[in-house]
Amino acid sequence: MENNVTEFILLGLSQEKEVEVLCFLLFLLCYIAILTGNLLIMVSITCSQLIKQPMYFFLSYLSFSDLCYTSTVTPKLIMDFLAEKKVISYNGCMSQLFTMHFFGGIEILILTGMAYDRYVAICKPLHYTTIMSRWRCNIMIAASCAGGFLHSFSQFLLAIVLPYCGPNEIDHFFCDVYPLLKLACADTSRIGLLVIASSGLLSLVIFVILLISYAVILYTIRSYSVENRRKALSTCSSHITVVVLFFAPLLFVYIRPATTLPEDKVFALFYTIIAPMLNPLIYTLRNMEMKNAIKQLWFCILGKKGNRMKVILDSYH
Repeated sequence: MENNVTEFILLGLSQEKEVEVLCFLLFLLCYIAILTGNLLIMVSITCSQLIKQPMYFFLSYLSFSDLCYTSTVTPKLIMDFLAEKKVISYNGCMSQLFTMHFFGGIEILILTGMAYDRYVAICKPLHYTTIMSRWRCNIMIAASCAGGFLHSFSQFLLAIVLPYCGPNEIDHFFCDVYPLLKLACADTSRIGLLVIASSGLLSLVIFVILLISYAVILYTIRSYSVENRRKALSTCSSHITVVVLFFAPLLFVYIRPATTLPEDKVFALFYTIIAPMLNPLIYTLRNMEMKNAIKQLWFCILGKKGNRMKVILDSYH
C-alpha cells in the first residue's frame, strides 16, 4: 500500500482552550526549570574538580541527555497549546520518534553505567580507580551512544516501513511507535511484538539488573561504619529514585501488548518532562559535593562581575 499521509495531527493533552492556556504556562515553567537545572549541573561539574570523578562525569552526561531528550518533545508540546491546529509533518514525526528513542536509550544506558560505578565503588573499593579509569568511562559513554542509536534506529525502521493511508490523528502529544501502529493500514501484530521486545523487554531487563545491583550494594554496606553507610545510602537513594521515576512509567507503556490507553499520555509526561525536571533536584539536594560545586560557580561568576564593575567605576575616576 502507498503512504498517502504527509502530515499528522497531534490531539495533545486537552482540547479545551482554557486548559491549554494553563498547560502552556505550566509546561513553559517546567521546561525553563529543566534547562536551568540541567545546565547548572553540567557547568558546575565541568568547571570543578568533580569532573575527574566517574560518578559526576556520568552525571554531567546524564544531564546533557536529559536536556536533549526532553527538547525533542517539550518545545513542540508548548507551542501546540497555543496553536489552532496541532500539526506535525510526516518527516518531522519520524525525526521526533528517532531522536526521542535515541536520547532515551542513551539515558537508560548512562543510568546503568552510574549503577555499575556505584557497585564498583562500594563492593570493590580497592580496585575502583583501576576499573573506573577515564578511558573506561569514555568507552561506556560511547557504548551508550551506540546502544541508543541501535535502539532508536530499530524503532524508526518499524514505524517508517508501515503504510499510512487513512486517518492521521495521533491521540498523543508526540510521535511514538504505538500510536503510529494504530494508524497504519496494515497488519501490525508482528511489528507490535518487535516493539515489545526492543523497548519493553529491554527496559525490563535493564531495570531488573539495576535493582539487583543496588540490592547487592545495600547488602554490602551492612558492615560499613555508620558514617560511611549514611554516605553510601544517600548516594544510592538518589540513583534509585531517578531509576524508579524513569523506568516505572516507561514499563507501563511499553511492556504490555501494542495498544494505546488514555493513561499513556499521563505516564509519558513522567519520563519525558517530570523526570528530567526532578533529576537535578534529586542529585543536588542531598549531595554536599554538588552543592559546594554550585556555590563555587556562583562565587566565581559574582566575583568576575564584581571585578568588572570595579574596573568600570575606576575608569570614571
